[in-house]
Amino acid sequence: MGNGKSKNVEVGKAETGKLKRVDVSPVANYQANIAESHETFAVTEQWSPQPRPSLDKRLSLDLLSSTQLPEQSKQGKVFHPDLLNRNLVQMKYAVRGELAAKAKMLEEQGKTVTFTNIGNPHALGQQPITFYRQVLCLLTAPFLLDEPTIEQLFPSDVIARARSYLKDISGGVGAYSDSRGLQRFRQDVAHFIQKRDGFPSDPNTIFLTDGASMAVRLCLNALIRNKQDGLLCPIPQYPLYSAGVELYGGTLIGYELDESNGWAMNIDNLKSQLMAEKQRGVLCRALVFINPGNPTGQCLTVENLREVIKFAYNEQLVIMADEVYQENIYASDAKFVSCKKVLMEMGAPYSQSVELLSFHTISKGLIGECGLRGGYMEMTNIHPGAVDMILKLASINLCPNVLGQAATALMCNPPKPEEPSYALYTKERHGIYDSLKRRAEMLVNAFNELDGISCNITKGALYAFPNIDLPPKALEAAAKAGRIGDEFYCLALLDATGIVTVPGSGFGQVAGTYHFRTTILPNEAQMPDIIAKFKGFHEKFMTQYA
Repeated sequence: MGNGKSKNVEVGKAETGKLKRVDVSPVANYQANIAESHETFAVTEQWSPQPRPSLDKRLSLDLLSSTQLPEQSKQGKVFHPDLLNRNLVQMKYAVRGELAAKAKMLEEQGKTVTFTNIGNPHALGQQPITFYRQVLCLLTAPFLLDEPTIEQLFPSDVIARARSYLKDISGGVGAYSDSRGLQRFRQDVAHFIQKRDGFPSDPNTIFLTDGASMAVRLCLNALIRNKQDGLLCPIPQYPLYSAGVELYGGTLIGYELDESNGWAMNIDNLKSQLMAEKQRGVLCRALVFINPGNPTGQCLTVENLREVIKFAYNEQLVIMADEVYQENIYASDAKFVSCKKVLMEMGAPYSQSVELLSFHTISKGLIGECGLRGGYMEMTNIHPGAVDMILKLASINLCPNVLGQAATALMCNPPKPEEPSYALYTKERHGIYDSLKRRAEMLVNAFNELDGISCNITKGALYAFPNIDLPPKALEAAAKAGRIGDEFYCLALLDATGIVTVPGSGFGQVAGTYHFRTTILPNEAQMPDIIAKFKGFHEKFMTQYA
C-alpha cells in the first residue's frame, strides 16, 4: 500500500459482528473521521505482503521511464562521493562531525583533548560494574568454569548465572542467534519491563539490538516510504533522528521545546507543526520524544505523557519513546515513568490502540557499556505483520551481537539482595550515580556564573545544554568565516582548550539562539580543571568580541 492506492478490506465491528467495507489506504486513513477510525474492528482478511512485479519487468519499466542513465563513474571511480546515494551525502550527524574529526587530529599531534562531545562514560574514566563483566568473562571463556579454583576466582552467583545462560546459548557467544535476540535474554528484558511498569510484556515483541540506535534505524527504515512521510521530533533533538530521516528519504517535522520553561513539551506546538506540514502535503507517521531529554536533560511528567498519548491517538501516530536515560534522574522533583506504563494505566481505547515503540540501551544509565553495543526495543499494539517486517529487516544483519545481548539481559536482571554480588553491585551503582549528580550540579552552576551564558538544570540524562548570548562582533566574525555562531564558538573553544563540545545548531534550536552540548562525564577529580579552562576561554572570547 506504499503507493497510496486505496484498498478495501472487509472488516466487522468486534461487538456486533456486522461487516462493512473500509478504505485503508494511507491517505484515507489519515483523513478519515477520527471517532470513526478509532472504533475497534476485527479484520477478517488475513494480512499478507503484496506481490511485486518480477525483477526483469521492474528493470524494464525503470529503463523506459528514464530518458538518461545516471553517470557511472567520475575521475575513474564508480565509488565516487558525487555518485553515492544523495540522502547519505546530505545526511549530517553533528555528534561525530567536523569538531570531533578536528579533535582527533589535534590528539594525534600530541595535544591534550577532552572529549565531552559524546556520552561515552568509560572513555572518560567510568569503571565497569564488576558483576556484569565477571559474567561476560565466563561467557566468553567458558572453559574457566571447569577450573578447580573457579569458586575462588568468582562469586557463586556469577558462576551460576554464567552456567545458566550458557545452557541457552547454542554454540556459545561466538555463534549466531535468533535475529531478534536469544529467547532467554528477551525473557529477562520482558520480566524487567513487567516489574517496572506493572503490566505484562511479551518476549516475542521485544527485539535485542546493537544499541538503541539500531532499533531506531530499523523503525525509521520501515516507517518512511518517501519524502511525504514525516517524523515529529523535538527541537533540540539527538541527531540520530534527523540523520535517519534524511538517510531514508523522509521529512523531519520539528516541534520546539520551551527553553524558558525548563525545555518543557508544548502540545499546542506539536499540533501547529503537524497542521502546517499536513497543508504542505506531508503525512506525519510517528512522534518521537526523548525522556529524559538529550541534549536538554528535562524529564517528562505523567501528565506530559498522557497529553502525548492522546495527541498520538487523535492524529493516528506511532509513538517512538526514546527512554535510554531512564536511570539518569538527578533532580529531587523529577521521576522517570515509562510511556508504556502511562499508556496501560489510561485504559481503553488508548491502551488497546496507540502504537508504541520503546527503546532502552546499555550505553547510558549507570552501566555505560557503549562499546558492547546492546539495547532493546519493545513493540506495543503493533500489527503482527509489521513485527514480521521488522524481523525480516533485522535478519539482514543476521543477529545482534551476543555479548551485547547478554549485557542487556544482565542490566535487566541484576544480582538479587540475597546473592553474594549484590553488596558490591549496589555500592558501585550508588558511587556512579552520586558522582554523576555532583558533576551535573557542578557544571551547570559554573555555566550560570558566567556572563553571557545561561543553563537550565540538568534534571536527567548525561548533558548540559547552555545558551550562549554571542556578541554581534562574534556573529560577524562567524559569518565571515562561513560559520554559524555556536559552531564558531565551539571551534574556538577546541583550539584554545582542547575541550570538544557539539554546537547547538547540530541538534536544532530556535532561530536566533545559540547553544552547545557538553557531557557531565569527565572524571570528577578533573572537573574543576576543565571548568577553569572553560571559564578562562569564555571570558577571553567575550572580551575579544565585545
